[in-house]
Amino acid sequence: MDEAGLQKDRVTVSPEMSAFVGAGVVDPAALPADGVILCFTLGKDAPAHVTVTTGVVPSGEQAVLVLAVERGACLRVFDYAPDADLACHLPSELRLIVAAIRDCVLPEPWCNTHRSAKCIELLSTTFQRIVEDDLVPLAGAGQLSARDSQRIVAAKRMIDERWGEKMTLDSISRACGLNRAKLTRGFRDMFACTVADALTDRRLGAARQLLIATDLPVSSIGYRCGYLNNASFTRAFSRQFGTTPSSLRAPRLAA
Repeated sequence: MDEAGLQKDRVTVSPEMSAFVGAGVVDPAALPADGVILCFTLGKDAPAHVTVTTGVVPSGEQAVLVLAVERGACLRVFDYAPDADLACHLPSELRLIVAAIRDCVLPEPWCNTHRSAKCIELLSTTFQRIVEDDLVPLAGAGQLSARDSQRIVAAKRMIDERWGEKMTLDSISRACGLNRAKLTRGFRDMFACTVADALTDRRLGAARQLLIATDLPVSSIGYRCGYLNNASFTRAFSRQFGTTPSSLRAPRLAA
């Protein structure tokens, strides 16, 4: 049987919410009449994105995961329900949750429980990012071609996944097959920040987690996160978080 004849695996999260996982199609009869439909793709043939619609799964959408939630439940739980269709790039945080749902290998009944919990996390996080205007619309690529948009998304993914390595604008542009100027302009258009800002955010975010969760020396954490000396690490960290690395750690050590 070809993919068009397959039905996605259905996960009943609650009486008001279902998830449809994997290849194939969603049975329209399984969708709520007045529902919010979120379709997640992971970037096989296009940039990873989420499409939000009302009542139907968009035709031709190659989603690996579809969430269908009754509108009333969205309003009751979140005091929010999308009132217009939208399509946005999928940041790494959401891609990881989608992948965890799709790729779960636990046997039943643990698989269903795991997927249900992750679906609730995914819905909550996606709605939060939409409300806070923290997702980049697919149209944000401006005049970029679809291929160049994919390359810029790949550059962001490279930063998200390999932030601990030595990376420069030149090395990222070479790895993604774009010249510096196009990468710089496109990255700012799609993600509302520079390549350097995105890399700094990832490195300092990781440093903050290490300061909170480990007893590694401050200088070692700075070096792990790409800073060659403690002074430059402290300056960057203080600008980002309004406190020095040592001050952040001090309350935990005192306790």
